[in-house]
Amino acid sequence: MRLPFSPVVVIGAIVLGIVGGTAYFLFKDTTPPEIALAPETKVVTPGQKFTVTASDAASGIRSITVTIRKNSQAQVLAKNTYPDKAGTKTAEFAFKDTFLRDGAFTLVVNAADASFAGFGQGNSTTKEYAMTMDTTPPKVTIKTSYPYVRRGGSGCVSFTVSREVDAAGITVNDAYFPGYRQENGDYICFFPFPYSMEGQDYQPYIVVTDQAGNKSETRVPLYRVKQRFKTDTVRINDRFFDLKLPEFKAFYPEVTDPLTLFNLVNGELRRSNAVKLMEIGQKSAPRALWNDAFLPLPNAAVKAGFAEHRAYLYNDVKQDVEATHLGLDLASIARSPVPAGNDGVVVFADYLGIYGNVVVLDHGLGLQSLYSHLSEISVTVGQTVTRGETLGRTGATGMAVGDHLHFGILISGFEVSPVEWLDRKWIRDNITDRLQEAGTPGPELVAPASVPVEEKKPESKPSPPRRGKKR
Repeated sequence: MRLPFSPVVVIGAIVLGIVGGTAYFLFKDTTPPEIALAPETKVVTPGQKFTVTASDAASGIRSITVTIRKNSQAQVLAKNTYPDKAGTKTAEFAFKDTFLRDGAFTLVVNAADASFAGFGQGNSTTKEYAMTMDTTPPKVTIKTSYPYVRRGGSGCVSFTVSREVDAAGITVNDAYFPGYRQENGDYICFFPFPYSMEGQDYQPYIVVTDQAGNKSETRVPLYRVKQRFKTDTVRINDRFFDLKLPEFKAFYPEVTDPLTLFNLVNGELRRSNAVKLMEIGQKSAPRALWNDAFLPLPNAAVKAGFAEHRAYLYNDVKQDVEATHLGLDLASIARSPVPAGNDGVVVFADYLGIYGNVVVLDHGLGLQSLYSHLSEISVTVGQTVTRGETLGRTGATGMAVGDHLHFGILISGFEVSPVEWLDRKWIRDNITDRLQEAGTPGPELVAPASVPVEEKKPESKPSPPRRGKKR
């Protein structure tokens, strides 16, 4: 029988099939890798670190090459090859030790996959990024006159920055207090004089960071006002434990000894509550929501002042854990209606450890007020309230003995003396008039004066501004 095809033809067809199939599998991947650059920014500094991520799930990554180009000059910053041909690879680089100076340049990133496309070279992707090298820190100009800042109290400055920046605020030691940019370009920043600091150690700095990561620090010239705070010894006993500690057993269910539980609540839980207040303090409107002095609890007596330091005795034994009272305790009749101290927005309305039932109002620019130990809360988060509107009723929830209101003022979550903010004259002299003289739009006092809470006068004249050590 005669075959329709000769053996040579059949063998040739088989060989061609094998070659074609092999070529198909070798060259079938025609999709180039994907490239991502982080961070995605157009303005850079020499030490800024970048990461290129190249991905190709089908064939894996063979190589990543990073090059800079400016005019006729070029320099390779990274050239990595990857024998394992994993589906995703990264390459890190910076612009340090390059020929670049301030000005525009082009970043070129190339990634090739491990396929046999292009006769073994693989598919490749090239991306170009237009960038600008910037090594000049932004300049800060302070517009307000030197503030008088009392230990435990608040300060305010307005300033301008020479160009757009990513962050602007004031540092006090390791704490940062953001500034808020107004429509005219000025920044307003409230900042504290921490009660725990002595005058010689206190020196705030305005810190601004631009889009390239350049940072500048400017000393805030000011007058430091001395202030002493009361110290007290509080005796605790089993009756107190029976009254207050059941409320806190849920926080430490494994603890059975009442004294141990008290020290944990007064130490560890108190610190975690302070962290939560700092977190809440970041939720602030960029403009002032208030326009008058704060209202205290009506017809109330002051039972405890700001920054009173307390040591505790149990069976005449001094406890290791001490505490500082960071607010005003105001007592009136039981379950008195608690008025909003000023116009604002509710940013917290819940139970918070030692504070019990708490409402926190945001008044903008980092300024917030706190109302704690409430027996009931009558507002919700996100609600806008007006000065004098009822927030709830006084009580004894949290670490409180007897019905009263713990009233506090916070700057970006950091507690400061409320007395200043109850005094319309202090607000006018230290906030509104100074901002107005600087030409910075801010809050304006328009309502009738409120009665301030009595406070001791400074015990010495303020010291003139001096150059402080950076902290």
